[in-house]
Amino acid sequence: MKSTTVLFTDVSSQAWIEETLLNTETHPDFSKESGWFIRKQQLHGGASEGVDLITVCNGALTLSIVPTRGMGVWKGDYQGTPLGWQSPVKSPVNPAFVNLSERGGLGWLSGFNELICRCGLISNGPPGKDPSGNPLESDLTLHGRIANTPACYVSVTLDPAEGGWIRLDGKVEEGMLFGSQLLLESTLEMQLGSNKFRIHDRVTNLGAENVESELLYHINVGAPFLEEGAAFAIPFAEMAPRDPRAAEDVNEFRSYLGPTAGYAEQAYYFDPVADENGFSPALLSSKTGKKGFLVNFRKSTLPCFTLWKNTQPEVSGYVTGLEPGINFPNFRADERERGRLKNLDPGDSYETEFEVSILNNSDSVDVVRQKITKLTEQAPSVIHSAPHARFS
Repeated sequence: MKSTTVLFTDVSSQAWIEETLLNTETHPDFSKESGWFIRKQQLHGGASEGVDLITVCNGALTLSIVPTRGMGVWKGDYQGTPLGWQSPVKSPVNPAFVNLSERGGLGWLSGFNELICRCGLISNGPPGKDPSGNPLESDLTLHGRIANTPACYVSVTLDPAEGGWIRLDGKVEEGMLFGSQLLLESTLEMQLGSNKFRIHDRVTNLGAENVESELLYHINVGAPFLEEGAAFAIPFAEMAPRDPRAAEDVNEFRSYLGPTAGYAEQAYYFDPVADENGFSPALLSSKTGKKGFLVNFRKSTLPCFTLWKNTQPEVSGYVTGLEPGINFPNFRADERERGRLKNLDPGDSYETEFEVSILNNSDSVDVVRQKITKLTEQAPSVIHSAPHARFS
């Protein structure tokens, strides 16, 4: 049986579908299972006005993807378990209402509420003025522009092979005259009935000059995985706190507080260890160990991992970030000095890949924990008690 591709958006041909529904009734040759569907709609009202939203359900796992916000994943659900977090920003925000330069370059936060958003493509990390590189791109804002750039192309492919696969493809162009010209090509795929989904990205330099690029995945998790007594685990060779604030609790980086008034965010930087297939597992598990949120990322393409802990009160955004990246989210000039920026000649590209799995029983969580323990035992883990020059 052949696969079917449905085009949602193509700016080059001025093709665009505002609202549609794909399911067994419209595509019986894909799957006769009644649980799957794909819904494309446009949101209206408030700061969500004009936002495109694509809801993809494989029968067990549902994800809400926002092409208007750089192909980010707003939220999800797996068999009744919510995926994401409760941000003070309640609904997807149209980038037209986000001023990245406001509040000292922190305007990015006024649209931040996703389960998964990308940070890049020319920079991520804190705002500031970068003395090197293109002068037109020296005034950097928090985490770059890609999460606030609408996709210029979106399509979905229904592939009946191997029980049925849903693949959502998007293209996002980030560029300017006399500046960088970068193209993000993203594929999110899931198999029917599965508890996991995979994201594969390619970033290409479309310009005529060498450009620098950074990319980090801000994967943000709240309740019910995050709670007092929740645990984090990753196999690593070396770890260091980002700053003196993180160093205060470096020995407790694996455990979480409940919602805590006055809590100031902490971040930890890891050199992860990969398994025999080249993937590094990062696991957040609930206090009882009956639920787990697992990120498996290909270390060769995402060599840096950041753990972000932000256990402030729920109304303020109780959340933790599991963040694989090609770099750490330090200021771009600092990452340049440490050789972690991608330098792309004209036509050059790089690719990244990671997979998210939702674990809903203690047995599946224990299997991952045991794997992480074995990978950790292969080489002693070095934990720096203070920020280290190699990391920050």
